[in-house]
Amino acid sequence: MADVNFFSSLAKKSFLRPHTSTLPGRVKPVESKTGATKLVIGAKYSYGQIVSNNSDDLSYLQSQSSQSISSPRREPSPNPSGNMDSNRSILVEKSSIGLKPDIALLIRDPIKAISSLNFSNVIIDRLNNESPRRLNIFKDVLQSANIDLTELKKNSWIGIPDELRSITWQLLLEYLPCNADRQVKTLARKRKEYIDLISQTYSKGIAGLNQTIWHQIHIDVPRTNPGIALYQYETTQQCLERILYLWSVRHPASEYVQGINDLVTPFFQVFLSFYIDENPENYDTSNLPKDVLDVIEADSYWCLSKLLDGIQDNYTFAQSGIQRQINKLKDLINRINAPLAAHLQEEGVEYIQFAFRWINCLLMREMSLKHIIRMWDTYLAEGSEGFSGFHLYVCVAFLNIWSDKLKSMEFQEIMIFLQSLSLSTAYWTEEDIKVLLAEAFRLKSLYHEAPNHLSRV
Repeated sequence: MADVNFFSSLAKKSFLRPHTSTLPGRVKPVESKTGATKLVIGAKYSYGQIVSNNSDDLSYLQSQSSQSISSPRREPSPNPSGNMDSNRSILVEKSSIGLKPDIALLIRDPIKAISSLNFSNVIIDRLNNESPRRLNIFKDVLQSANIDLTELKKNSWIGIPDELRSITWQLLLEYLPCNADRQVKTLARKRKEYIDLISQTYSKGIAGLNQTIWHQIHIDVPRTNPGIALYQYETTQQCLERILYLWSVRHPASEYVQGINDLVTPFFQVFLSFYIDENPENYDTSNLPKDVLDVIEADSYWCLSKLLDGIQDNYTFAQSGIQRQINKLKDLINRINAPLAAHLQEEGVEYIQFAFRWINCLLMREMSLKHIIRMWDTYLAEGSEGFSGFHLYVCVAFLNIWSDKLKSMEFQEIMIFLQSLSLSTAYWTEEDIKVLLAEAFRLKSLYHEAPNHLSRV
């Protein structure tokens, strides 16, 4: 096992954290619903909107403009929000652009709302000829009085219909109970708990936060998915900032490390898509009623927490869990693809130089977010080992794809290529993802916990 100090020093090098090479908040202009173009650097306030505790009211609460903060996003105000009790809010009607019908039912009882969901022709056409049958299979499973998780996992492994992904993910993470009688109360309780935690955490404004943690999150959020408009909108960035900060202070053994900001985005995007009829990647979240935004934010927080509970060793001091995963990856490549392993060793390539990011960010910087979301269908269907054990075999399969090309390269070419794989995967289709997952499953079936002398056969 590598020395901890050596590992920590490598983790700080630029090739492991390429996003830090650009200035904080450098993003491209995005177009608003009115057609105007504006440059969004990031959320101006860490807690710019007052959170409503009334989950039944679909009105939007906005802080009075006279009490808004004028300081730039990059330089935090000592107390941007002031006292929560004194900073009163007024009711403001918000646009509901792109919202699905029966939004109140979607929020309160998503399972019951399934029967009223209209699956768009775009989704039906995009899927194969069996899509109506698959949709009905999922709906039958989800509308059971006691949902069969084994059956749900079996159907989810090969992909979840877009319209049902939000509910299915929440069930597979055991955030949403399988018992129908408990679902409504559980959602209401957990969402209110999140709102209360946020109110308590930000009760003294930014001055009352852990400045080290808050500052790192504050500069990382605008760097997240810079090519997707959704994550450049101020409202989205405010949500992500609150989610990440609250998780960090409630998990002191881990706290916040770069990479966790990537992991929250699949949840946020999937849960957003449940309430809108538009492409979530282009959606301006400031159009959402406050209660809709609140439940998306709360559900994203709890599901991120569930995910990280299973891979928490990856984000503890010195990120020792990632180090162990890298050692396993190296061992598997030696056993599965000895010529590639020998070439990498001959060229002096250390696995930590590329695999650290693959494991820390779950390949999110190597593939498009829509493909990552599809991969997470399978990861969640794999159960507790999906984001650790199965992901490791996905990394093995991913490296094997480029084996012939890598064996023809020297050190510098190898490093440049491995650090820019997103360019190579930009043209991948969902079929390519299916092939990658199938190969990972095959390798896991052959090599997982197999003795070395058998695994070489």
